[in-house]
Amino acid sequence: MSDPESSPLRRFFAQLGPGLVTGAADDDPSGIGTHSQVGAEFGYGLAWTFVFSFPLMVVIQEVAAEIGRVTGAGIARNLRRHYPRPLLWTVVALLLVANIVNLGADLSAMGAALQLLTGGNAALYTLLFGIVCVVIEVGLNYARYAALLKWTTLSLFSYVAVVMVAGVPWGRALTALFVPEFQWTAAYATAVVAILGTTISPYLFFWQAAQEIEEQHRHHAKPLCITPREAGPELKRIRLDTLVGMAFSSLVSLAIVFATAATLNAHGITNITTSAQAAEALRPIAGPFAFALFAVGIIGTGMLAVPVLAGSAAYAVTEMVGVAGSLDAKPLRARLFYATIAVTTLMGASLNFVGIDPARALYWAAVVNGVLAAPLMAAMMLIVRNPLAMGRLTLGPRATMLGWGATAVMAIATLVFFASLL
Repeated sequence: MSDPESSPLRRFFAQLGPGLVTGAADDDPSGIGTHSQVGAEFGYGLAWTFVFSFPLMVVIQEVAAEIGRVTGAGIARNLRRHYPRPLLWTVVALLLVANIVNLGADLSAMGAALQLLTGGNAALYTLLFGIVCVVIEVGLNYARYAALLKWTTLSLFSYVAVVMVAGVPWGRALTALFVPEFQWTAAYATAVVAILGTTISPYLFFWQAAQEIEEQHRHHAKPLCITPREAGPELKRIRLDTLVGMAFSSLVSLAIVFATAATLNAHGITNITTSAQAAEALRPIAGPFAFALFAVGIIGTGMLAVPVLAGSAAYAVTEMVGVAGSLDAKPLRARLFYATIAVTTLMGASLNFVGIDPARALYWAAVVNGVLAAPLMAAMMLIVRNPLAMGRLTLGPRATMLGWGATAVMAIATLVFFASLL
């Protein structure tokens, strides 16, 4: 009799972890707002960008994961070891600013979504969501927390359900994936950059690298630079995990674009600034079921993304100053790590109370992410090609070419973004 534990499906899901969670966290409430606006304003015209960005996402997240698993150290710690300190301080400072503002936007979207579903005070809900996320992240040990994050990714299927009831003209939608509908306007260029900025985000690099280290510690393994004979199966697992996670992220993003294109754009609603606005706008067009699914999805993805944003900041800060930090550590043994999680989350939640418009703040977070992404990707490519960091497991020529290509695309996108501001 065959052992169900050894079934191919079980083995497949057992290999999924950091990459799957990272990909799912990419579809955070602020990303949902961006994709909703893209679908509302341009219909299916920008669907091709998700096909274009997919290999870029995969290669750069795989680079981040390999840095963590091969060196046994996160991105900030590798920068501290091998590169000038001003580069490290600048990267971490920009990451903190972008993450706090992103946290504010995500928590605000979650509060607004709950208000749409139940009524009440959105600002209070925003603060409560922030507190709940901090308690969960501080209170659970890593094994339980990692399992919780994997289950939370199921919330993204709500957007697959929405697109199924939205009346999408599938022939036109699928054609748009491979036949670009270019518009030579500043708005179109800005939208392309916004999509790249929400799919290739610096906080995801730090998170996936750090999660590979957490998994290494959980399995009592050594960094692959010390045990290179174990690299084959591990790098294969990382590749599969990252590929599945980024494919999941891209499909959900497309579902949001298709759903809002088929409903909002088709009815002349072209200006959506937040994910909660998108949910509310869906109600009279697609019905209460689609509205409720969209709103519940915002809360579910927020519960996944907020801890990832705060956690990536905590990993970066502790690695920058050279102290231990781990989700598997007790709070009293990793005070700076957990304090960073609490402070960044609550600072984000407090943006609503100090008169800062979260939608406007998110715009500036995109600016900071745009400034940070390309230089950070370049630094990661230097690390992953550095024998002092990676030992014999430096990145191969083909992946190196793809990684530098992704970096060049983000650099060009950033220049286009700033040109569109002028």
